[in-house]
Amino acid sequence: MPFKELVGVTGIHTDDDYAQARATIEVLLDEVGDDEGHPLADVLDFLSDQIKAYEDEHVVIPETEPKEVLRFLMEQQGLKQEDLSDCAPQGRISDILAGKRSISKDLAKRFAQRFHIRADVFL
Repeated sequence: MPFKELVGVTGIHTDDDYAQARATIEVLLDEVGDDEGHPLADVLDFLSDQIKAYEDEHVVIPETEPKEVLRFLMEQQGLKQEDLSDCAPQGRISDILAGKRSISKDLAKRFAQRFHIRADVFL
């Protein structure tokens, strides 16, 4: 029997369903962690898929300037401009963050590898 038939969940249809699912997934993440063998791992996977499907259809993520994406990632990881010297010289990073220079395709690829995300977020 498919999992959703077994538990009787039909999906996330409203903002209230979505909010409840987000709260539930936080609890599940704390409980399950990275343990794929955990008894609740299938519930976590199912709920994650349901949340993603709802977000893909209903949640609009505003366009963000590439320099702001870079700034955010640097802040999240506690990085300074000089910490990105493996991608570009500190002066170039400074110019990008100041809006004086755009991110080239080549540099976007290096940032993507550095931060483990898609290159197009930097373009």
